[in-house]
Amino acid sequence: MSLAQKIKVLVVDDQVTSRLLIGEALQTLGISQITVAGDGQQGLAIMQQQPHHLVISDFNMPKMDGLGLLQAIRSNAQTKRAAFIMLTAQGDRALVQKAAQLGANNVLSKPFTVDKIRAAIEAVFGALK
Repeated sequence: MSLAQKIKVLVVDDQVTSRLLIGEALQTLGISQITVAGDGQQGLAIMQQQPHHLVISDFNMPKMDGLGLLQAIRSNAQTKRAAFIMLTAQGDRALVQKAAQLGANNVLSKPFTVDKIRAAIEAVFGALK
């Protein structure tokens, strides 16, 4: 079984189109264990019920933004080891720095490509195949 087949990924984004595009990119990479959430609160509830290896989260969301989700995940003993990749449409350096301070493993700008998602994941887990 390849590494890609073992990784459980939680995709958190309030836009349905973004969740679908990220999911398709992950499937292209051989990742099939994918759960989706529409906002940070829902994502946190999923992580607390069933921790995933990787969270890919948008920054701008209602109820709880990506930084709030990251902070909540890092402060919980059950979920703090999960890898976290922040997605943002903004090229905001302050946001990138804050995400890094809170423990994000990587930050990707939208629009993204499958290769950029692969590189971000492999930077954390190693080669997917």
